[in-house]
Amino acid sequence: MRKVLLLVLPLIIMESATAAEIRSTIVDSVQLTVEGPAVQSNRIGSSYSASGSNISVTALGGLTGGTATAAATPCTNTFDIDTDGGAFTFSESITVGDTPVTAQTALSGGMFTTPNLYGNTITSAGGTAGSLAGTLSAAGIPTVTAGGAGTTAIGQRTIELSVFD
Repeated sequence: MRKVLLLVLPLIIMESATAAEIRSTIVDSVQLTVEGPAVQSNRIGSSYSASGSNISVTALGGLTGGTATAAATPCTNTFDIDTDGGAFTFSESITVGDTPVTAQTALSGGMFTTPNLYGNTITSAGGTAGSLAGTLSAAGIPTVTAGGAGTTAIGQRTIELSVFD
C-alpha cells in the first residue's frame, strides 16, 4: 500500500500545483495624432469629337498634339451645310487636357504652399495641434485634451487580474 501511495502522491501534488494560475496585465497609454496635409492630383487628357448630318467639312477641328511641356490646343474648323434650307445636325465636343508639370514647389511647414493642381484633384488640409495634449498620472491614469481640427487623442487604462483560467 505504501508503494502505491508513494507513486500516487507526487501526481496529486503536481495536479494541484498546476490548477492555479495567476496572471496580471496592466496597460496604460496615451496616443496623440495630428493628420498631415494631402494633395492627390491626376492629369486629365485631351479629347475631341464631332458628329453631324447634312454638313460638309472644309477643315475639321481637333487638337494639336501636346508635348512634354505643353498641353494640346484646339484647331480651327470650317463647316458648311450640304443642302441649303435642309435640316442639319452638328455636335462638337472638346476637352483640353492639363499642361504637364515637371517640378513641385518645396515643402514649407510640412506642406506644399502652392501644389500643382490638375483637372482631377482632391486636397485635405492638415490638422492643427492647438491644445492637443495627453498625460499619464503617477497612478497610470490617462488624461487627454482635445486639439484642433484633424487631431485625435486616445487615453487607455486596462487592468486585468485572473486567478484561475
